[in-house]
Amino acid sequence: MKRIIVDYQKLNKDILNLLVEKFPDGYDDDHIISFRNAKNDLIEAVEVKTEDTIYLVKVGTYLAKAMADFGEDEDVENSSSPSTPDAQFSEED
Repeated sequence: MKRIIVDYQKLNKDILNLLVEKFPDGYDDDHIISFRNAKNDLIEAVEVKTEDTIYLVKVGTYLAKAMADFGEDEDVENSSSPSTPDAQFSEED
């Protein structure tokens, strides 16, 4: 299984959707994973998984705002269009 660290600035719609589904009310301290990267910098992230990849998304105030904004956009889209089955997640390389 691949493990990918993603900065909030590089989030795509698929990863944001996974985050909002896993943390619909936002994440808290219990969800945050802390670790050191290769440069020995302390990284704090939340984890979301697909069938073949674990994404560790770096946390911060911008991530919380992006999740909230994305959730609001989804609510508007869902209320104005008929429901459709969820699209299969496709990984970006």
